[in-house]
This record gives sequence, C-alpha cells and structure tokens, in this order.
Amino acid sequence: MSRIRNILISVLILTLSPALRAQETWTLEKCIEYAWSNNLSIKQQNIEVSRSEAQLLQDKLDFAPSLNVSFGHNLNWGRSVDLQNLEIIHNKLSQSTSASANASIYLLDGLSKLYGLKSSQKSLEISIQEVERLKDEISVSIAKSYLQILLAREILAAAEESFHSLQEQRDRTRLLVEAGSQPYTSLLDIESQLASERVQVVTAESQVRTNTLALQQLLDLQYSPDFRIAVPDIDYIIQGYTADNIDEIYAGALSMPVIQSARLALDKGELDLKSAKGQLYPKISLSASYGTFYSSSTFAPDGSVYPFFEQFRDNINPSITVGLSIPIFNNWSVKTNVRNARLARESLELELRTKEQTLYKEIQTAVTEAETYYRQMEAAEANVASMQESFRYVEEKFNSGVLNGTDYTVARANLFKARSEYLQARYQFVFQLKIIDFYKGIPMSL
Repeated sequence: MSRIRNILISVLILTLSPALRAQETWTLEKCIEYAWSNNLSIKQQNIEVSRSEAQLLQDKLDFAPSLNVSFGHNLNWGRSVDLQNLEIIHNKLSQSTSASANASIYLLDGLSKLYGLKSSQKSLEISIQEVERLKDEISVSIAKSYLQILLAREILAAAEESFHSLQEQRDRTRLLVEAGSQPYTSLLDIESQLASERVQVVTAESQVRTNTLALQQLLDLQYSPDFRIAVPDIDYIIQGYTADNIDEIYAGALSMPVIQSARLALDKGELDLKSAKGQLYPKISLSASYGTFYSSSTFAPDGSVYPFFEQFRDNINPSITVGLSIPIFNNWSVKTNVRNARLARESLELELRTKEQTLYKEIQTAVTEAETYYRQMEAAEANVASMQESFRYVEEKFNSGVLNGTDYTVARANLFKARSEYLQARYQFVFQLKIIDFYKGIPMSL
C-alpha cells in the first residue's frame, strides 16, 4: 500500500506541476534564471565545455610517455630453427611465447604539443565564454518580451477604461436623446464608436496573449492562460535620466563575452599557427623496450629440455633507442597547414575587429534611440495632457448639446491614440535603458 501511495503522489505532482508553475508570479529576474537553467542551447553549449575539458586533459596526458605491454604465443608445424644451435627442425610441432614492454616519448617536436596544449586551454575558455554569450542573448530577449507584455497590458487597461467610459457616456446620451436635448444621430455616433472600441479591447487582449505566449516559448514552458508576471514600478528607471557617454560604455563593454570569445579565438589561432610551424622542425624521440621469449625448439646445452621460466630469464633483451626524424618532403602538407593556419589567424583578427565595430555601433544605436525615445515620451506625455484637456472641453460641450456625436467620438479616439503613443514611447525608452545597462555589465532587472 505504501508503494502504491507513493506512486499516486508522484503522478499527482507531475500532473499538477505545470499548473502550479503557471500560477506563480514570474519576475524578470526569475524568468532569466529559469531560462539559464533550462534553455536547450545553453545545455548544448555546456556539453561543448565538457568536451573541451576532456580534450584539454587528453592533451596534458600526451606529454606522458606511452607504455605498451604485449604477449604472444605461436604454434608452428613446419620447419623451424633450434635457437640454441641453429639447426633446422623438420615437421615437428614447436611452440614459442614472447613478452615485451615498450615505452616512448618525444624529447623535442618543435614545441607543437606544447602549443597544442595551450590551444586546447583557449578552446575551453572560448566554450565558457560562449555559454555566457548565450546567457546574455537570452537575457535581452526575455527582457524585451517581458516589457512587451507590460506594454500590451497597459494598452489593454487603457482600452478597457476608454470602453467603459464610453459605455457610461452612451447611457447618458440615450437619456439626453430621450429628453430631446440631443439628436438621435449623436447616439448612433457613440454606438458606432463603442463598437470600434470593443474591437480595440479585443485586439489588445489578443496582443497580451500573443506576447505572453512568446515569453513562455522563450522559457520553454507550455502555454497557460494563467501565466502571470510581476508588474514592477518602472517610474524610478525613467526618473533622473541623463545621456550616457558612448565611448565610456564601449570601453567597459569590451569585456563582454562576445568580445572575449573573439579575442580568445584569435589567441588560439596564433597558437595553432605556432603548432603548425613546429611540424617543420626535427623531432627527437626516446624509446625503451624490455622483452623476453620462450621456444619449445630450444634445448639446454646438455640436450635436456630448456625450462620455460629459465628461458624467460636467460632470453631477456632490453634496449634503448634515441630517434631523430627530419622532415624533408611530405607532399607539401606541412607548408600547406602552416599557410592555412596563418590565413585562419588573419580571418580571426578581422572577425575580432568586426565584432568590436558592431558592438560600438550597437552602443551608439542604443544611446541614440534612448535619447530619441525619451524626447518622444516627453512630447507624447505633453500631448496626452493636451488631449485630455481638449476632450474634457469637447465632452462638456457635447453633454450640453452644442457638439454632435461625430466630434465627440473623434476627440475620444484622438485621446486613446495619444495615450497609446505615450505608453509605447515609455516602454521603448525603458527597454533602451535596460540595453544600455546590459552594455555596462549591469544584470537585467526591473
């Protein structure tokens, strides 16, 4: 019974876990942390880190001598030689057993292995930086999606407020029409505007769902309409804004993973070139062997059987060899490898410069757009205040019967448009500020 109960509890937890997760309130920081832990691209890159670690360990072990032990046993039915007196033995089964141990090491190889080891170290560092680069990209994408949800919700709230306000105005207008203070066309104009604003509410609701789905997809979560995000106070982000210095931000941003990865790749290219050049130099190797053997065709000097272990003892054959290998002509392959390594290094140098230029341009764009959106936000805010005052004046005149319904609905539509433009400029400005913080090395947060 206890086992069945545990199984039922486990099934219940697995069934309810998506729903429980959907009911949580997700902050921007929590979304980013969850994505870092569960994103498949990051997991894939972490595997590359493990591979680089394994290759680095292998390159370190390559400096140790190689050691091999071998054993062999041979049966021979034909002609053989008595190793004791070198006589030919005909058509007699003979057996032999051999054992040997061999060790070898390169004393000098043009430092190719040393540069190869350093290159593997750079590969590991590049893999680690690539993980951080992926985390940065995911953080920016999640922050953008998060702010788009907040913007869509504010637009939805403004649309619903305008819709409900227009409903109340429709009810007042109906009373005025029934009392004869307003023509029937005024009520028709408002009903038409009400239908239009109902469409705006539906569109805003759809945009909220679309943006919420986009964020859940970034988090690799199943879609849930109950997914909730925290609504932060972003006013403190906007207050006290001052334009940033592009060169100062760029100087600090050069330590970002995207640049560090390119620099490490260039360093690795330099090491690979040195390793390729090392193949042009002579190689000195040292090897040693220790072997012995037994043969059934070998007899003792007195003609008696030569015992197995005595033969192994007497036939010991140690040796030490120092070898020198001088490359003279290898179908031009070494020269080609050196040339390709040099071209690869030049390509990596250009790639680093390209990424540095791209980074500078991105920072320029972020700072410029932040200033632009800030001015747009200020202008839109002033426009909203002006539209509100204008609408209040139009509404009073409409209620008094001086204006018709068409002028009233136009004024209301203009007010909603002004509010939408202000909200869009506001959140675009906040996003650009977050991008600038990102280039400054400040973690994404709201």
